Amino acid sequence: MKFSIALSTQPTAFEALAYKGDFERNVAKIASLGYDGVELAVRDPNLLNVTRVQQVVREQGLEVPAIGTGQAYNEEGLSFTDPDQSVRARAIERIIDQIDLASTLESIVIVGLIRGRVVEGVGRERAMDWLVAALQECLEEAARRDVKLALEPLNRYETELINTVAQGLSLVARMKADNFGLLLDTFHMNIEEPSIEESILQAGPHIFHFHVADSNRWYPGGGHLGFATIVAALREVGYRGYLSVEALPLPDAQRCAQRAIEHLRQIIR
Repeated sequence: MKFSIALSTQPTAFEALAYKGDFERNVAKIASLGYDGVELAVRDPNLLNVTRVQQVVREQGLEVPAIGTGQAYNEEGLSFTDPDQSVRARAIERIIDQIDLASTLESIVIVGLIRGRVVEGVGRERAMDWLVAALQECLEEAARRDVKLALEPLNRYETELINTVAQGLSLVARMKADNFGLLLDTFHMNIEEPSIEESILQAGPHIFHFHVADSNRWYPGGGHLGFATIVAALREVGYRGYLSVEALPLPDAQRCAQRAIEHLRQIIR
């Protein structure tokens, strides 16, 4: 398994990102700590100098395993399940832009909060139908670009749609698309899953990407989760992708990143 950490390419209010601000400087810091990749949180790819981003990452010998899209929801309110059809259309357009970026960077696109919520006046069934329709459109474009989409089950306090691995697997079965799978996140799993390890075993080959943060959303090793058994479960299902740190920048960004990779390396070895 390889190690990456999430970095925001644009200003954001989202707290669970160790690195924000000076992109080039932060990428260099991440590389110096021994990470293999950097997961990019991108609100709008059209505001990026993609050529420069690609150059900076490659100069540091890193990969971009995944692109986070949640800022489009947090900063602009775009979602697949908004009652306003024009907002839903813009959300789809934004993910298609992310797919284009992912094709260039050879990355997975994460579908997090942009999936939306069940808002007042919209029932769960209708929201799910909108979500499925949006995913179908995005997955068709992603297939043309040889890009995978990974939906992240999120805890109940963030959305009412797809909170558990079982719900995620049900959606994967409904979509019937080889390029659609799951991103599992230990922080959310600690809230929603009876057993993180058993849920990993159930998800098996449908795990496309994996986020690590401890029970308190600090770096791995900063809370009470047992990452040794979590990694063992990932190995059992044959996962060979990234362990990507998405954690609060505590006690500060640098120590968060350093302690995370030290803890994970010790377990992997």
